[in-house]
Amino acid sequence: MTAVVEKPVRPSVRAEPDGSWAAVFTLALFETRRLLTRLPVIIAFLGYISWTLWRGGKAWGDFPALQDADRDTQAAPMLVGLAVLVCVNQAALRSRRYGTEHHFAVLVLQPWRRTVAHALSVLAVALLVAGCVAAQFGREALRPGAIGQGAVGELLVGPLTVLLFGLFGLFFAGLVRSALAAPLLVVLFLFLFLFFSGMSDDGSRWLLPVVEEATRNTLPSDLMGRPAAWHALYLTGLALCVGLGAVLLDGGRKPVVVACAAGALVMTLVGGVAQTEGDSPELVRAREWATVNPEQVQSCVRRDGSTYCAFPEWGPRVDDWAGVVGRVRSLAGGGAHEQDIVVRQRVEARYGLSGDSALMPLERPHEVTVGTRWGGNRVPEFSAAVAGVLVAGSEKASTSVCDGRMVTVMWLTVGWESDPLAALRRVRLDDSVTGSGLVLQPTDGLYMTDAQTEVLRELLERPRGEVTARVKAHWAELTAPKVTTARVAEVLGVKAPEGDDKCLD
Repeated sequence: MTAVVEKPVRPSVRAEPDGSWAAVFTLALFETRRLLTRLPVIIAFLGYISWTLWRGGKAWGDFPALQDADRDTQAAPMLVGLAVLVCVNQAALRSRRYGTEHHFAVLVLQPWRRTVAHALSVLAVALLVAGCVAAQFGREALRPGAIGQGAVGELLVGPLTVLLFGLFGLFFAGLVRSALAAPLLVVLFLFLFLFFSGMSDDGSRWLLPVVEEATRNTLPSDLMGRPAAWHALYLTGLALCVGLGAVLLDGGRKPVVVACAAGALVMTLVGGVAQTEGDSPELVRAREWATVNPEQVQSCVRRDGSTYCAFPEWGPRVDDWAGVVGRVRSLAGGGAHEQDIVVRQRVEARYGLSGDSALMPLERPHEVTVGTRWGGNRVPEFSAAVAGVLVAGSEKASTSVCDGRMVTVMWLTVGWESDPLAALRRVRLDDSVTGSGLVLQPTDGLYMTDAQTEVLRELLERPRGEVTARVKAHWAELTAPKVTTARVAEVLGVKAPEGDDKCLD
């Protein structure tokens, strides 16, 4: 009889099929569709797009500075990011909530591969937000009056924020197996954002995804001083750290995953340290030079007998300034009608974007300050500065005018507008057209008494040609120091004012 020798059976080892990554991408596509159709994400996207469309053109008017418009794309995507955080966290915990986790044991996808699929769904939403950011910035860049240049690092903040928040939700699903983790994480983030965003000069504020500035000060691109590229690197590394951490928590401890996690940690540390170093000595000196000696870094051109000096990026704005100067001079009489003036662009850059210091009036004769922002209220404010120089001789002298000459200044300021009363409202601090009020301009403001406002309103109700003829005919008397408002009213043929004519001390 022949003996049968039985060989021991080796335990079977299930090899990963070649199509496992195809299954990952298929699952990622499914999770992406599911994520984009979740109600919180839909509401967040509708709010994001509605806010963007409603606010479009209102932040910077018809003449945006692109070095500011790029930052305007950062805050709204946080709403989408918070919604994605919660929904991805719930999606990752779906099998535990429904008690179907044990069914996944018979599938070809290991838990860490399912985590990769969830991460890819977050990446797809971040790419969709990147398209929205590109459309928002592109619309501003295509406006006829747009100047300056945006930074790629600033434009990447919105999509990277969405990616970071979504991967945080995925990471917490592996760390805390509870559906309450994500809502609590949202509350914690909002608290930290409000706390650190108040530190306008502290380097720790750059640890937040979005770094807001305390003011809307517009500076030349080379004086901005925001470490946009380093911040984008920091956010990218942090998002990769969180995403790869989620993969490691779910068992994906392959050498390539560990190596990538180590590289992401290095990216985060390099970007995080570099972005908090502060302003370089070269930047500090450049800001000081542009503030104190702007003529050394500006180019000047001649238009209609006047000189216009601007920083390089603002060259296309000269024609707009010249148009206002020409219209103001067209209403003036005497030598002011053809007076050559120097329009000089000025900034207060020594304190960076966090500074909001007022510019001091120029003492040089017939030199006018213009700022870096244009459109909206900035137009009548610049018109007021030009009018004050034509009447008083210099910006410094115009800020001291407290007699009847103020009527002439304000007539030159708004008399050429198609809707002068609306322009008067925009140029006054209290947005009123009655009573006394402060008149804004690029430097120190002017002051109108109640009586001067009465006389000006009377003039604005009369035909422009009639008033212009009277102003030119009596120019010398109307611009004489200490002329009274009552005398100005008499010369211009309007009734004597009844309001108070006392200037502020």
